[in-house]
Order: sequence, then structure tokens, then C-alpha cells
Amino acid sequence: MAGHNKIRMTDLVAVFKKTGFSDAETFIQSGNVVFTGTGGNPAEELASKIESSIRAGFGFEIAAMIRTPDEIRKIIAFNPYLPEKKFDPSKSAVIFLDQKPGEEGLEKMRAINYPPDRFEIIGREIYIYCPDGFGRTKLYTNFFENKMKVAGTARNWNTINTILGIAEKKQLHE
Repeated sequence: MAGHNKIRMTDLVAVFKKTGFSDAETFIQSGNVVFTGTGGNPAEELASKIESSIRAGFGFEIAAMIRTPDEIRKIIAFNPYLPEKKFDPSKSAVIFLDQKPGEEGLEKMRAINYPPDRFEIIGREIYIYCPDGFGRTKLYTNFFENKMKVAGTARNWNTINTILGIAEKKQLHE
């Protein structure tokens, strides 16, 4: 929940707890909330419930991107840049999308090339690799959102791995 829709993480956790996610916890001031799902509800239902709670509590229209620990493990494993000899995780990020982009959106992205920065769209994720760092890249979340008409939120490689660690600890205590 960065940018213009700022929410204190303690307030965000309070909304999650009020919504029924009693074990909700955040990781850094970024809108990352790790929680245990309730009763096998589909991710779309949970996302809708969370979006409604944030809208009611803060007045913001924010898309919730939900990923299970298994999905995050796959996201980590599928990073197409990991096998590269000089892969630097500090220069890698993933944009999590609220939905899989449609063919029209994907078609718009096929001709885009901003070397040395690279991206690959796999399902509901966009893998970004900027070997010279993120300082001058054009591959930002809003670039993809505008081109493909989907909502997204980016997390760097370290944050993704840390969130997985928090989620795995929660699984051990279920």
C-alpha cells in the first residue's frame, strides 16, 4: 500500500483482523500482509473481501493480490533469470498481477524491448531483471498496468523470499 494510498501497517493489520484474519502480520511498510486463509475460500473471494474491507476502512480502491505459499515457491522456482551465471537477486523483482493478462494485453508487450532490462510474463506474474539496477528502468508497475489493463504490485526478490519464510512459519503452526 505504497504511493498515494498510504496506510499505516498497524491499521492495515487491524482491518485484516476485523475481517477475520486473526493471525495477520505485515512485513515492512509495503502492504505485504501474511495471514492464514479461512476455510478454503477461493483466492478471488478472499481478495474481494479484503478489497471491500480496505475500501470501507480507508476509502481506497486497491486490488488485493493473494498468493499461497505454494504459489510463491513456484514463482521463485520459475524465475527465468535465476539460471544466468551473473544473476544478481538485488536486481530482480516480480510484479504480481490481480489477474492473468488477456491476449490483447500480451500482444502489446511482445514488441517491447528496453535493453539491458528484461521482463517475462508468466501467468499472473511479470519477472523483471534490470542488470544495471532499477534506477533508470522503464519497466515499472504502472507501465505494465497501463499497457495490459491489469492491476499489479511489485516486490523485490529479497522481499518475496522473506514473505515466503513468514508464510512457511505460519504453516508450521497451523
